[in-house]
Amino acid sequence: MDNKKITFEEAMENLEKVVSELESEDVPLEKAIDLFQEGVKLSGYCSQKLDQVEQKIEMLISEDGQKKAFHPLNDDNQGDMD
Repeated sequence: MDNKKITFEEAMENLEKVVSELESEDVPLEKAIDLFQEGVKLSGYCSQKLDQVEQKIEMLISEDGQKKAFHPLNDDNQGDMD
Protein backbone atom coordinates (compact mmCIF):
# COMPACT_ATOMS: atom_id res chain seq x y z
CA MET A 1 0.00 0.00 0.00
CA ASP A 2 1.56 3.25 -1.05
CA ASN A 3 1.12 6.64 0.57
CA LYS A 4 -1.69 7.81 -1.71
CA LYS A 5 -5.12 8.02 -0.15
CA ILE A 6 -7.32 5.08 -1.02
CA THR A 7 -10.91 4.44 -0.12
CA PHE A 8 -12.04 1.75 2.26
CA GLU A 9 -13.52 -0.12 -0.67
CA GLU A 10 -10.24 0.00 -2.61
CA ALA A 11 -8.35 -1.22 0.44
CA MET A 12 -10.77 -4.11 0.91
CA GLU A 13 -10.48 -5.04 -2.76
CA ASN A 14 -6.68 -4.99 -2.52
CA LEU A 15 -6.80 -7.05 0.67
CA GLU A 16 -8.99 -9.64 -1.05
CA LYS A 17 -6.45 -9.85 -3.89
CA VAL A 18 -3.61 -10.30 -1.40
CA VAL A 19 -5.45 -13.08 0.41
CA SER A 20 -6.33 -14.78 -2.84
CA GLU A 21 -2.72 -14.65 -4.00
CA LEU A 22 -1.46 -15.96 -0.65
CA GLU A 23 -3.89 -18.86 -0.87
CA SER A 24 -2.43 -19.96 -4.19
CA GLU A 25 0.07 -22.76 -3.82
CA ASP A 26 2.78 -21.40 -6.08
CA VAL A 27 3.82 -18.23 -4.22
CA PRO A 28 7.55 -18.05 -3.49
CA LEU A 29 8.44 -17.49 0.15
CA GLU A 30 9.81 -13.96 -0.32
CA LYS A 31 6.73 -12.86 -2.25
CA ALA A 32 4.49 -14.46 0.38
CA ILE A 33 6.23 -12.43 3.09
CA ASP A 34 5.80 -9.22 1.08
CA LEU A 35 2.14 -10.03 0.45
CA PHE A 36 1.60 -10.79 4.12
CA GLN A 37 3.12 -7.43 5.11
CA GLU A 38 0.89 -5.66 2.59
CA GLY A 39 -2.12 -7.54 3.95
CA VAL A 40 -1.32 -6.50 7.51
CA LYS A 41 -1.09 -2.85 6.42
CA LEU A 42 -4.36 -3.03 4.49
CA SER A 43 -6.09 -4.80 7.36
CA GLY A 44 -4.92 -2.12 9.80
CA TYR A 45 -6.08 0.64 7.45
CA CYS A 46 -9.53 -0.95 7.09
CA SER A 47 -9.81 -1.49 10.83
CA GLN A 48 -8.91 2.15 11.47
CA LYS A 49 -11.52 3.34 8.95
CA LEU A 50 -14.18 1.15 10.55
CA ASP A 51 -13.28 2.52 14.00
CA GLN A 52 -13.65 6.08 12.66
CA VAL A 53 -17.06 5.28 11.20
CA GLU A 54 -18.15 3.68 14.47
CA GLN A 55 -17.13 6.83 16.37
CA LYS A 56 -19.07 9.02 13.93
CA ILE A 57 -22.16 6.85 14.31
CA GLU A 58 -21.90 6.97 18.09
CA MET A 59 -21.67 10.77 17.92
CA LEU A 60 -24.71 10.94 15.67
CA ILE A 61 -26.88 8.83 17.95
CA SER A 62 -25.78 10.44 21.17
CA GLU A 63 -27.57 13.27 22.90
CA ASP A 64 -25.88 15.08 25.79
CA GLY A 65 -23.49 12.16 26.10
CA GLN A 66 -26.35 9.67 26.43
CA LYS A 67 -27.31 7.26 23.69
CA LYS A 68 -30.83 7.64 22.43
CA ALA A 69 -33.03 4.63 22.89
CA PHE A 70 -34.06 3.24 19.54
CA HIS A 71 -36.86 0.73 19.62
CA PRO A 72 -37.60 -1.49 16.65
CA LEU A 73 -41.06 -1.08 15.21
CA ASN A 74 -43.44 -3.91 15.82
CA ASP A 75 -47.16 -4.44 15.21
CA ASP A 76 -48.13 -2.84 18.54
CA ASN A 77 -46.36 0.49 18.06
CA GLN A 78 -45.96 0.99 14.33
CA GLY A 79 -45.68 4.65 13.62
CA ASP A 80 -45.05 5.58 17.27
CA MET A 81 -41.92 7.62 17.59
CA ASP A 82 -40.80 8.28 21.18
